Amino acid sequence: MLSKVAAMRDAYGDALLELGAENKDVVVIGADTTGSLKSGVFASKFPERFFNVGIAEQNLVSIAAGMALAGKIPYAGTYAIFVPGKSVDQIRNNIAYPNLNVKIVCSHGGISVGPDGASHQQVEDIAIMRAIPKMNVIVPADAVSTKAIAKAIAAIPGPFYVRLTRSSTPVIYDGGFRYEHGKANVLKEGGDVGIVACGIMVSEALKAAEALRTKGVAASVLDLHTIKPIDSDAIVKLARSCGRVVTVEEHNVMGGMGSAVAEVLGERYPVPIRRVGVMDTFGESGEAADLLRKYGLTAANVEQAALGLRGQ
Repeated sequence: MLSKVAAMRDAYGDALLELGAENKDVVVIGADTTGSLKSGVFASKFPERFFNVGIAEQNLVSIAAGMALAGKIPYAGTYAIFVPGKSVDQIRNNIAYPNLNVKIVCSHGGISVGPDGASHQQVEDIAIMRAIPKMNVIVPADAVSTKAIAKAIAAIPGPFYVRLTRSSTPVIYDGGFRYEHGKANVLKEGGDVGIVACGIMVSEALKAAEALRTKGVAASVLDLHTIKPIDSDAIVKLARSCGRVVTVEEHNVMGGMGSAVAEVLGERYPVPIRRVGVMDTFGESGEAADLLRKYGLTAANVEQAALGLRGQ
């Protein structure tokens, strides 16, 4: 199960290359991370539509806004720690406020960045970006969905933030992925507990569901790839059928996907809920797998949270 792995960044590069061939208005803007985000494949094929602004993230965002005003479809990207980290004001006022058609796609989200340490481990970006009006926020689960999402948002007007991870991750959608904006994907059905996950934690949620099955607990798994606009109906349906919910994300539990799910349930269908994520702390330098274990972001942690809800 989930034996195949692939890199989201490679899938993003492939998506850019196909978009460039399909739509002459697509332009790509980078901040000296051409190799890391795999946007070099676009640059080599369409050099006249590729712009490297150097290590100047606020310029990256503002130039993307200008490109959008000129009728282009800009894909702007760097590491998640720098965008939104260094350019929230520009994102808010230059892109979101005028509702411009800018696609911000950033890699190296979460603590799985690894040895780069806390200064490069972005665990606040989902909270920041979902709080900005008009901003769409997406966290793909694997390389297949990354490519489909990167291509699909070119045809959806408005500002987007797409968060990718650094490491190669298990392929979940080996049979293909069709993106429906604002619609979550049910990956597994069960009536005892509902697990809502995003990003690289979707694969851990599936592993946890399998472990729970061996203990007689039937778990549903929901890939909440689009955190804003959130699929409230899918979340409520899950809560109604399961009666208890676990959320899991590679992000601070404060303000992230789990908070968004809790907000929906609090207003529409309150049930017992446990949030698995980074517990309001910074990371540290270390290998990705070691950090995920230390900070409680494994299938075993998801399983434990689900078992802890029994009887509630």
